[in-house]
Amino acid sequence: MTDVSVRLADPADRPVLERLWLLFRHDMSEFSGALPDPDGTFRSDRLHAALTRADWAPYLLTGDGSPVGLALVRGLADPTRVLSSFFVVRGVRRTGIGLRAVREVVAKHPGPWEVAFQQGNASAVAFWRRVATEVVGEAWTEERRPVPGRPDLPPDTWISFTAPEARG
Repeated sequence: MTDVSVRLADPADRPVLERLWLLFRHDMSEFSGALPDPDGTFRSDRLHAALTRADWAPYLLTGDGSPVGLALVRGLADPTRVLSSFFVVRGVRRTGIGLRAVREVVAKHPGPWEVAFQQGNASAVAFWRRVATEVVGEAWTEERRPVPGRPDLPPDTWISFTAPEARG
């Protein structure tokens, strides 16, 4: 994949983001046990927040003109930004697009960051540890935290780091 882009989504991107969201939630259902709603969709409150709230930012990832993923950032008005959701379609995983996309998103919002993932998702564990190391070297931490309101789920693993200001 040669032409990769990460851009802030606009209202016209909503249908594409909604479709990518379904793919993301389907992938995550393996780890959360979440089932689709009766209409065949998955809970989408985070996507809705990203598209409507000023303290969120939705990013659309494209490659060679096709949508290949999304990144939802929350906490833009807070001291720490959170990569609330991140997804790359299976067809372009392990090509470097995920790492490039995270680096771009984080660079747009320097400062403290957190990202959560499920320890049972071995690919995510390796990916997020690599991302943190690529972005800040060894200056990151990892901890387990209970999932709020979901005692039936294992704790999420959180990685925290501080993204540097862009050099210019």
